[in-house]
Amino acid sequence: MIDRNSAEFKDYLDLYENASLLELGSMADAKRIELHPEDVVTYIVDRNINYTNVCVADCKFCAFYRRPKDNEGYVLSFEEIGAKIEETKALGGVQILIQGGHNPYIPFDWYLDLLRYIKEKHPIHVHGFSPSEVDFFSTRFRIATEDVIKALMDAGLDSIPGGGGEILVQDVRDRVAKKKAGADRWLEVMEIAHNLGMKTSVTMMYGLGESNADRIEHLMRVREVQARTNGFTAFIMWPLQPENTEMEGIERTDSVTYLRTVAISRLILDNVPNIQASWVTMGLKIGQVSLGFGCNDFGSLMIEENVVSAAGTTHATTIEEIERTIQNAGLTPARRHQDYSMVEAEAVKAG
Repeated sequence: MIDRNSAEFKDYLDLYENASLLELGSMADAKRIELHPEDVVTYIVDRNINYTNVCVADCKFCAFYRRPKDNEGYVLSFEEIGAKIEETKALGGVQILIQGGHNPYIPFDWYLDLLRYIKEKHPIHVHGFSPSEVDFFSTRFRIATEDVIKALMDAGLDSIPGGGGEILVQDVRDRVAKKKAGADRWLEVMEIAHNLGMKTSVTMMYGLGESNADRIEHLMRVREVQARTNGFTAFIMWPLQPENTEMEGIERTDSVTYLRTVAISRLILDNVPNIQASWVTMGLKIGQVSLGFGCNDFGSLMIEENVVSAAGTTHATTIEEIERTIQNAGLTPARRHQDYSMVEAEAVKAG
C-alpha cells in the first residue's frame, strides 16, 4: 500500500501541484537526458486491431464497446485480421497491438487458435491482451492466471499492453469501471506476466474525476511493481476523451495538465526506461512539446485506431511528419521494435 502521509508522497504531490510548469518540465527533461543521453526519440510503426467490440465490462468512459446482441457488435474473422496484418507489414509495420472487449461468447481456444494462425500465416510481433482481458479469461474460463498467460505465450503472444490501467486506485475504478479487474488485480496480473518472462507496457488514463493524489498513488504503485520485476518497458498516459461516453459532460483536462502529468510521471517512474508521448490524444504540437517534459518516445504511427477515435479524437499523421516533428524539437528520430531495439536501416528502406 502507498502511504499518502509519507514525506515522499507529499513531496511528489507538492511538486505536481505547486512547481511552475517550466520548473517541472526542466526537472523531467533532466531525468530524460540522464536516462537517454543520446538524444534519440524512438517511435514504432504498428496497428491497433480490435478483434471484437462486444463487451460486458460497461466502462463509463468507453465509446467503443457494444453490449452482447447489439446490432453493431462484431468479431473479426482470422482472415480479416490476417489482411490487416499484411497491410501493416506493407507499410513497414513491425507489430500489431490486438485487444478487444470482454466478449463472453468467444471460447478461450479461439484466442489460442488466432495466435497460432498469425504466427503461421502472417508472422509479426503480437502485443496483445491487456491485464483486464487476461483477468476476464481467467474468471470466465476458470483457468489460473498463470496458466492463461502461459497458454497465450505458447500460442505466440510476444508481449502484453498496459490497457485498462486507468487509475489504479480502487474507489476510482469502482466509480467508472466496477466490473473490470480492480487496481490490485490489474497489477497482480502484470506481476505474474513479468515473473513468467513476459515484458509489458503500463498506462494511466486520467481525468476521470480522480484527485491529484490518486494520480500520484497510481504512479508510485507502478514504480513498486517495477522495482520487484523490471518488466515494464514503457509508460503511456493520456487524458479521458469523454465525448460519446457515459461521462460526456465532464470537463476535459487541458494541455498544461497533460504536460505537468507527463513530467511528474518521468520523475516518479525513474525505474521505467521509456515514457511515450500521447500525440494521438493531444495532437502533434503538444506531443512535440512533451519531448521537453520527459518523453523519449513518440509512440506509434498507429495505422489503425478505433477506441480513442470512437470518442471523437482523430489525430493522425505519417512517418515523415513524426520524424520531422522530432527533428524540429532538436532530437533524432529512430524507428524501433516493441522491445526498444532499433529497426535496421535496410528494413526501414524496404518499408
